[in-house]
Amino acid sequence: MKISIITVVLNNVENIEECIKSVLDQTYKNIEYIIIDGGSTDGSIDIIRNYGDKIAYWISEPDQGIYDALNKGIRMARGDVIGILHSDDLFADNFVVETVVNCFFRNGVDSCYGDLVYVSRDDTQKVARYWKADEFKREKFKFGWMPPHPTFFVKRIMYERYGLFNLAMGTAADYELMLRFLFKHRISTIYIPKILVKMRIGGKSNKALKNRIIANRNDVKAWEVNGLKPPMFLRLMKPLRKLPQFLQRP
Repeated sequence: MKISIITVVLNNVENIEECIKSVLDQTYKNIEYIIIDGGSTDGSIDIIRNYGDKIAYWISEPDQGIYDALNKGIRMARGDVIGILHSDDLFADNFVVETVVNCFFRNGVDSCYGDLVYVSRDDTQKVARYWKADEFKREKFKFGWMPPHPTFFVKRIMYERYGLFNLAMGTAADYELMLRFLFKHRISTIYIPKILVKMRIGGKSNKALKNRIIANRNDVKAWEVNGLKPPMFLRLMKPLRKLPQFLQRP
């Protein structure tokens, strides 16, 4: 089974090398690594070029943002399964992809996901939040649940059947895609009870109150664009589900 891992980056010279090493150090070696750079000018491209012989494809050109860049990577991908690792993020250990592959083989599912920890930007051993995803139940989407998108691995054929990221959804594009795949089209999935990804705090959708309000509005829109009726209290329930992340610890 070939696994495509896509990293998108724009001017992240501080962290891109650690992200790249996180992929290259995986024990599972049948990985097609794709990096989509948005036209960095801070030295990120020099770091990417240093690993050029270990990267399947990489490009550097302007794009319309994170999800446009991800769509480029998905169109390039030839792996059986696609995963996403942003340039600020790391796989939790060197066995993540091996664990994911074993999960697909054992369970014959279309997708899988696991847990995620938010870590300090300066110290990735310092956990700020723990997103314990829990077992999948389709109805949980109605109560504001979603899997941690950076831990979501899905067969490439699902993108071909059901589409890529919807750029009109802004920072809620990952939520809309998973709602479309898992809730609307009912693709099969399974939970891996393990931390798969470390995410540095300060993501775009959570960076400012204004961004969070916009994303919250787009969460409702995600249901509407899929011809689904949004749950009555979705805009309240989805943020409330995040509160335990600050109390739980791995």
